[in-house]
Amino acid sequence: MDCDNLEANLADCSCTYAGCSRKGKCCDCIKYHLAMRELPACAFSAGAELTYDRSFARFIKDNK
Repeated sequence: MDCDNLEANLADCSCTYAGCSRKGKCCDCIKYHLAMRELPACAFSAGAELTYDRSFARFIKDNK
């Protein structure tokens, strides 16, 4: 699926995983991570995102 907002999304995408094929494709990213019982990088602080722990538990810990 093509994304009409890809350039704008890439400017705001906080994912640091270099090999991510979903970078800037928010719909694909959210669908993928929720299926894995995770949240995408944009839900986390910069420090938490670098751990690549995208779990709901990490999200709660990051937002206390």
